[in-house]
Amino acid sequence: MVDTTPLTRAVEHFADKLRAAPQSRLQRGAAAEALGLARELARWAQAVEEPGAESREMPDAGMFAVADQITVAGNDLAVVLKTEAEVGDAVRLVEEAQKRAGV
Repeated sequence: MVDTTPLTRAVEHFADKLRAAPQSRLQRGAAAEALGLARELARWAQAVEEPGAESREMPDAGMFAVADQITVAGNDLAVVLKTEAEVGDAVRLVEEAQKRAGV
């Protein structure tokens, strides 16, 4: 079994930063960046769980829900990853999104 702790830590860190961010930062793009990440992580998990199935898109639940959305999507992905390389790729996605979000 692969150790997905680095991914869950990265997701939790980003989510905590989003929860602590002022509304103005969320409005200036942090929330949109986080939603994009949540959608990307969810698509990845769906592709692993249901190869060939039509991808479903995570809904926009609002800027105050994006921290929870990346947490759910990240944890769902962590359950299905099979290699350390995949975990590393996922961690990089989260870290890059956090940098772009500015939190």
